[in-house]
Amino acid sequence: MKSISKNNRWLIVLGSVIVQLGLGTIYTWSLFNQPIVNKFGWDLNKVALTFSITSFALSFSTLASGKLQEKLGIRKLISLCGITLGIGLILTSTASSLPILYITAGVIVGASDGIGYMTTLSNCIKWFPDKKGLISGISVGAYGCGSLLFKYINGGFIASKGVSGAFLIWGVLAMILVFSGAQLLKDAVSQNTSSSKDADFTVKEMLKTKEAYLLFISLFTVCMSGLYLIGIVKDIGVKLVGIDASTAANAVALVAIFNTLGRIVLGSLSDKIERTKLISASLLVTTAATFVLSFGHLNFTVFFVCVSAIAFCFGGNITVFPPVVGEFFGLRNQTKNYGIIYQGFGLGALAGSFIAGIAGGFKETFIIMGILCAASSIILAFIKPPVASKIKSFKLDFDKNIA
Repeated sequence: MKSISKNNRWLIVLGSVIVQLGLGTIYTWSLFNQPIVNKFGWDLNKVALTFSITSFALSFSTLASGKLQEKLGIRKLISLCGITLGIGLILTSTASSLPILYITAGVIVGASDGIGYMTTLSNCIKWFPDKKGLISGISVGAYGCGSLLFKYINGGFIASKGVSGAFLIWGVLAMILVFSGAQLLKDAVSQNTSSSKDADFTVKEMLKTKEAYLLFISLFTVCMSGLYLIGIVKDIGVKLVGIDASTAANAVALVAIFNTLGRIVLGSLSDKIERTKLISASLLVTTAATFVLSFGHLNFTVFFVCVSAIAFCFGGNITVFPPVVGEFFGLRNQTKNYGIIYQGFGLGALAGSFIAGIAGGFKETFIIMGILCAASSIILAFIKPPVASKIKSFKLDFDKNIA
C-alpha cells in the first residue's frame, strides 16, 4: 500500500462520496419520462427505453474500467467521466429525436457513469482492506443518496425550467460534483488480504472457477428482483393495493430511502458477519417479500413493508458483492474481476422486464422471482472461496501433459 496517513485515506473516501453523489443522480430518470412525452409527443415506452439503454451501457462499460484506470490513473479517469457525463446530459437538453436521446442520455451517460462508479468504488475499497464492507457501504450509499437528493432538485428544475432546461442544469451540477470529487482521489496499490490461499486471480484464472459463475448468477438474481421493483413500484401500489397514484408515488421515495439504508447497514454488518451468508439471509427476506406481493389484495401497510424490505436488501446486497469478489479472487485485479461479475447487473435489469412480459402479470412475475431468489440464497449459503493454488496446479499439470 502506498504510504499515506489514515487521515488522508479518509480524504479519499470524501472524494469518492462526492463522485458517487454525482453519479447516482442518473436514477432520477423516471422523473423525465412524462415531461419528455408531453414536450415531443413520443411514445412513453420508447422514451422509458432510454434508461434501459443507460443501465446496459453502465454495466457493459465496466469491462473497460480496469484497463482505463491502469492507463490514465484514477484522478484523470474520474475527471474525464465527470466531463463526459455532464456533456451527455447537456447534449440531451438539445435532443430532438429518440435516436439522439438514446445516444446522449443512454450510451454516453451510461458508459461514463459505469466506468466512474466501478473504478471509484474498487479504488476506495483497496485503501481500506480492513474495512471493506463499511467503505463499500459508504461509497455505494452515497450513490443512492445522489438519486434521493436529486429527486427533489431535478423535480424542481423540471417544474421551473422545463425538461430541457432541467437536463442542462443537471448536466452542469453532475459534472461539477464528479470532477471536484475526483481531485481528492489517489490510486491505491492493493494488498493481498483475500481469504483464498495464494489468491490474486487474473480475469482468465477467475473464469476457470465455478465460483465466478455462481456469484454472477446470484448478482443477476439480486438485480433482477430489485431493479424490477424500483422500476414499477408506483404501478404495483395502484394496481395490486388499490391506493391512489399520489400515495403510491410516496413508495418511490421510500424505495430510495431504504435502498440507501440497506447499503450502509448491510455494508457495515458485512465486516462482522460472513458476507456470503449475509447476502443469503437477505435474499431469503426478498423471497418472502416477493411471495407476499404475489398474493395480491394487499393492504397499505403490508405493501409498504414488502417494498421497503426488498429495497433495503437490494441496496445492501449490491454493496456487499464487491468485497465478496475481492475475498474470493483477491484485491489486485478487483476492478477487472468485479467488472465481469457486474454484468449480472445489466442483464438482471433486462431480465426483470423480460420475465414480466412472459409471465403476464405482477403476481406471476413475483412468484418466479421469489423462486429464483430462494435458489440463489441456497447457492450463497454454501459457496466457498476458490483456492488459487489448485487452479495454477491444474494449469501446470495440463501443460506438462500437453508437452
